[in-house]
Amino acid sequence: MAHLMLLSSNLLVSLSPEIMATKCRRSRTSFTEEQLKILVQAFSQNPYPGYTAKQRLAVEINAEESRIQIWFQNRRARHGFLKRPKKNLDPSKDHASPIEKIQDGTDRRCRTSFTSSQLQTLKNAFTENPYPGIDSREQLAEEIGVPESRVQIWFQNRRARLRIQRKRGLEEALYQRQNQGQDL
Repeated sequence: MAHLMLLSSNLLVSLSPEIMATKCRRSRTSFTEEQLKILVQAFSQNPYPGYTAKQRLAVEINAEESRIQIWFQNRRARHGFLKRPKKNLDPSKDHASPIEKIQDGTDRRCRTSFTSSQLQTLKNAFTENPYPGIDSREQLAEEIGVPESRVQIWFQNRRARLRIQRKRGLEEALYQRQNQGQDL
C-alpha cells in the first residue's frame, strides 16, 4: 500500500512504507545546565557566531557544531531576531568591532566541493528519496566521506533547485500556451 505525501502545492509523491520507515528524525538534542550556561553566555556576547566560534563552543561543551548552529538559530527565533545587523558602510569608521569582522565573511565555513562520484551517489539517493531521514543521511555521509550536516544541506539545496526548475517549467508551458492562442 503506497502513501501519498504533499511536497508542494501541486506535487504529490508516492512513498512506500519501507521509505516512510526510514524517514526518522534525529533525536532531540538535550543540553546539560552547564552546557546551556555556556551557550547562553556566548549568545549574549554574539547572537551570530561565526563558524570558528561555533566550533570552539562545540569542543568546549562536547557537542557537534551543527547542533550548536541549530541552537543559535532557535534561540534567535525565540528572542525575535529578524536579521543580522547591517554592516556600517561609512568608510570614516574603519575600526571594525569583533561583530563586524565576523560579518565580513572571513569567519564562514569553507565551501564544500564534491567529487563527481560523490555527486552521483547523492543524485541517486535523491532520486530514490528527496527527503531522507537522519539514518539515511548518516549512512550516505559515511559512504561518501563528508559530514552528515553537509549531506543535509546538499539535499535542502537540491530540493530548492528542483522547486525553482519546476516553477520555471510551469511558467514556460503557460507562456507557450498563451502564445499558441495568439497564433490562431
